[in-house]
Amino acid sequence: MASATEKDKNAAPTWPIDSPEQLRQLSIDQLPEVCTHLRETLIDELSRNPGHFASSMGAVDLTVALHYIYNTPYDRIVWDVGHQAYAHKLLTGRRLQFSTNRTYGGLCGFPSPAESEFDTFAAGHASNSISAAHGMSVASRLSGESPKRHVVAVIGDASISGGLAFEGLNNLAQSRDDVLIILNDNEMSIDHNVGALSRSLSRLNVSPRYNRIRYKTYMFLRKIGLVSEKIVGPLTRFNNSIKALLSRQQNVFEGLNIRYFGPFDGNDVKEVARILRDIKDMDGPKLLHLRTRKGLGYEPAEADPANWHAPGKFDPQSGKRLTGASADKWQDIFGKTLVTLAENDSRIVGITAAMLSGTSMNLIKEKMPDRVFDVGISEGHAVTFAGGLAKEGLKPYVAIYSSFLQRAYDHIFHDVALNSLPVTLCIDRAGLVGEDGATHHGALDIAYLRTIAGIVISAPSTAEQLQRLMVTAQHHDGPMAIRYPRGAARGESIHPPIEPWPMAKGSVIAEGNDILFLTVGPIAEDVIKAREILASQGISAGHYDMVFISPLDSELMQKAADGQCPIITVEDGIRAGGFGSAVSEWLADNGFDASRVHRLGLPTDRFVPQGTPAQLYKHCGLDAESIAAKALEIIRK
Repeated sequence: MASATEKDKNAAPTWPIDSPEQLRQLSIDQLPEVCTHLRETLIDELSRNPGHFASSMGAVDLTVALHYIYNTPYDRIVWDVGHQAYAHKLLTGRRLQFSTNRTYGGLCGFPSPAESEFDTFAAGHASNSISAAHGMSVASRLSGESPKRHVVAVIGDASISGGLAFEGLNNLAQSRDDVLIILNDNEMSIDHNVGALSRSLSRLNVSPRYNRIRYKTYMFLRKIGLVSEKIVGPLTRFNNSIKALLSRQQNVFEGLNIRYFGPFDGNDVKEVARILRDIKDMDGPKLLHLRTRKGLGYEPAEADPANWHAPGKFDPQSGKRLTGASADKWQDIFGKTLVTLAENDSRIVGITAAMLSGTSMNLIKEKMPDRVFDVGISEGHAVTFAGGLAKEGLKPYVAIYSSFLQRAYDHIFHDVALNSLPVTLCIDRAGLVGEDGATHHGALDIAYLRTIAGIVISAPSTAEQLQRLMVTAQHHDGPMAIRYPRGAARGESIHPPIEPWPMAKGSVIAEGNDILFLTVGPIAEDVIKAREILASQGISAGHYDMVFISPLDSELMQKAADGQCPIITVEDGIRAGGFGSAVSEWLADNGFDASRVHRLGLPTDRFVPQGTPAQLYKHCGLDAESIAAKALEIIRK
């Protein structure tokens, strides 16, 4: 790369910058102006087309510095989660398409290799960047690539607390492969960070002067030839030992003998670029600790970064958020009901994984703080921890988004179901979540939970059913899952006392002679509308709301089996192994003709993209019109 610092520092950069190649033609003194333009663009675009705001604003400077110093896309940048990668998208040829971000047929809200060669690895779930970056580095080494390919993992202070991140760190430290980890430390995830590592990161900031002196001393000794890469390993271990002896403390990275640099101001783009240039060619694993501010460049977001994580539409001048009022959300009904149950049952405790407000677990936290546990981005630990609580007589309710609960599959099997423990899995964001797209859709939970013996799986279609199923779980002496979607709940919630919903019992919404619908969950509403369309054409359609997927209501199943009309199952999970499969298997196992069953659900052969829920249900053939059309097609065959 030509020395940008030799260029005319007084020349104004040509804006917009649409590629890293253009960016690298600038002088280092011009980078702050690029950052300003990027923040202005983000404010303008995201005020009209909502997305992840505060994290992307805070990461602008480190993004610019990375693309300025590294030869992307040949050099790899691996983003963890991807909430912070909007400036990356703007700089890598997608500025003109950015208004389509998170829309149907538009840009994905997270990094996606299918979208751009600059997006090196799919992101959406936390803590995977270090392992992926390590794999890329090893592949480059084994392939003998020349010139040397640099690999950088960008991970947040919340994500680095996840178990996979620790596994990656441990393996990377042993291998000595050349990977740079950038720790983007803004002291915030969606909710406040929790745990010992978060407190440790905070304590690291008491000695920035020491780390700056150490870094500058190392660079000076390297420049005059007294230090070489050959002795870095022993020197690092010696330095870390001396520091630990004198300070009586040691940070986790130095304990793994990963070279640690920082903390530095991650919002000083020129300083970050200089540091990256200095450490770029150092061999072996290293970690650069950058302190950034979420929402930087927009005062309302700086003042309240949690609520500006994904604020919806807003007025960029006043900062007023324009999201209108709506009916009670499923998560709020869950949170309020949990408070009610816990007030009358001292055994009830709540657990969530870095989503206190996202799951409305914050409602019980406010009233009973000692009975709520936010374990951070550690879904597997959340489930096993709940198992330990249940083993000793408590009744844990574990609220985790469906897509993230996938990470705890083995824990559900081994540490809960195998022990027959009364843990209630409250599966939020089940089904199609909308604009967050494929990484966040809750498509798989029915299918993967059905493979585990002994777990009750339910899906309420109304607010009242959710409340009553929570009481059913309270009195059930074994594991139970309750899945419910994002957004406004169907129907009205009820006031205490709340009666339990009968175990393994559904309800008859309507009887019919021409075709029979079996549903679970709120998709019942679309089927009710489809029945109205069919009725207008003289078609008599029955509808059973099954409520339970496992075990199925045997009486309703027998009634469905005894009828002569075709059966259509409708669910907002994948067809393979889902509710429809359970119905077909029940019929076949009990000697009935399973070929009468026609299964509607999410596709198994492709991932569902981003878009509004209405667009995506139509895309998957699960809107009322598509369901009615499918019924007519079946009847007329």
